[in-house]
Amino acid sequence: MKLVGIVGTNSSESTNRRLLQYMKQHYSEQAEIEICEIDEIPVFNEPEDKTAPQAVQVLSDKIAASDGVIFATPEYDHSIPAVLKNAIEWLSYTTRPLINKPVMIIGASLGALGTSRAQAHLRQILEAPELKALIMPNVEYLLGRALEAFDDDGNMVYKDKAKELDNDFIEFLSFVKLTEKLTANSKFFEISKQFSWKQVANGEDM
Repeated sequence: MKLVGIVGTNSSESTNRRLLQYMKQHYSEQAEIEICEIDEIPVFNEPEDKTAPQAVQVLSDKIAASDGVIFATPEYDHSIPAVLKNAIEWLSYTTRPLINKPVMIIGASLGALGTSRAQAHLRQILEAPELKALIMPNVEYLLGRALEAFDDDGNMVYKDKAKELDNDFIEFLSFVKLTEKLTANSKFFEISKQFSWKQVANGEDM
């Protein structure tokens, strides 16, 4: 199984990147996880021709070719980082690769509470008509005190959180397989890719 892990920040010292790196190494026999950065994506400017910049197109192609996506997001001011929202805006406005794509949301933070508000906000965003990702329900992986969570070899030292992530990841693999069966012959994908708020405002059928 091929998965894409998106680092939801442009920070060079992100604990969410370290969390994805841990998953890439720890679950290498179960899935191939390609870690994708969003730091080179330009500021969204709503181009009239809806052409994606190269950095956006590269990310979009990787998402489209994957079986599922893992978003690892920090929490800034009770929400996701602006750089992550910016990347999602580009995907929403141009290529829309997240439609019908299974998604797992995780998050690491320096404090004890994790990234619960950011994850809840990201769920809302990814359910927008232009995105329509298939978000794995009933799972909220929150890694608090993340600076102390990994040893020098990248292994997670919190055994309870490592076990929790094991269980959540197994569930996600099952979720990916289930959604693949449910959406294999669905016309929903192409209909959703044509969604336009202008058509809605004009009372046109989709």
